[in-house]
Amino acid sequence: MEEAASSRKIGSSLKVPRVQELAKQQLAVPPRYIRDDIETPVLTSNSSSILPQVPVIDMEKLLAIGNDDSELQRLHFACKEWGFFRLVNHGVSSSLVEKVKSEIRAFFDLPLEEKKFEQVEGDVEGYGQNFVFSEEQKLDWADMEIMEAHCQEFKSVAISILCQLAKALKMDEKEMKDLFTDGMQSIRMNYYPPCPEPHKTIGLSPHSDADALTILLQLNETEGLQVRKDGIWVPVKPLPNALIVNVGDMMEINKIFLIVINGVYRSIEHREVVNSNKERLSLATFYIFNVDSELGPSHSLIGPHNPAKFRSVRVENFLQDLFALKHDGKSFIDCMKLETKNDES
Repeated sequence: MEEAASSRKIGSSLKVPRVQELAKQQLAVPPRYIRDDIETPVLTSNSSSILPQVPVIDMEKLLAIGNDDSELQRLHFACKEWGFFRLVNHGVSSSLVEKVKSEIRAFFDLPLEEKKFEQVEGDVEGYGQNFVFSEEQKLDWADMEIMEAHCQEFKSVAISILCQLAKALKMDEKEMKDLFTDGMQSIRMNYYPPCPEPHKTIGLSPHSDADALTILLQLNETEGLQVRKDGIWVPVKPLPNALIVNVGDMMEINKIFLIVINGVYRSIEHREVVNSNKERLSLATFYIFNVDSELGPSHSLIGPHNPAKFRSVRVENFLQDLFALKHDGKSFIDCMKLETKNDES
């Protein structure tokens, strides 16, 4: 897996006001951020004690020589039933984590005029928002900074997770690694400022990630991430020094996984809610297949009794299509599906 180095443009977005600056004004939320089109966010974790919790996986136990595979089975369960898990004892050095937290905090603390990497009109990289295509479109209460960079320790964690998933699925580990050869690693810093009317807004609209695997590092203790489980939005409680990992759309669509796991691991819808008096910061790292590879069912394995579930498309075109649509649940992956005789619609 290589860091993203492609100069090819995969998307565009309109430039919109910086939410961090709006929050400093302590005014009522502007109409474009009022979200009456979504379910009312859960603003506190008071009910978290009675809700199911996202599983916790211990990387040291996964990698221990002579283990009894019980942790591997827990990983398989987490990916199958949740699509999310919290990873502890992951091996990323604490000094790196603290350095990352400090530098991202320092970036968002800069005055607007001193912030570099400002998003350019018609691009998706830089300080701003993505998936904005019209002046009437509703907006998320967040600012983002996208970078593409080499992050060796996170890359090692990702490869370790993928190899363990291969074991759980009884796949060859090399086959799993080959899927990510010359792939792309993209990093996004997220800042969710306090919001005067959090019950009317959303930090990040409900969606599933379009990549293959996402690793999220929470940079402070403010809750905000919620996962849709059995129709209920479940808050993900941050754990000290833990990473949050989730499966993306590419895992669900990829021609090898489509046959081997037959939809066992599915990308899960999630969202970010905001707080009235606390900011939230996070760092998301996305792992994507080679942009020149093909995404879709294997032609040699489909037939009358095993029809293709998704259309085939190059990864680059897949990403271009993604950035042409706003975040809206799992609607994007639904666009990839093919109609079959068994479909009810």
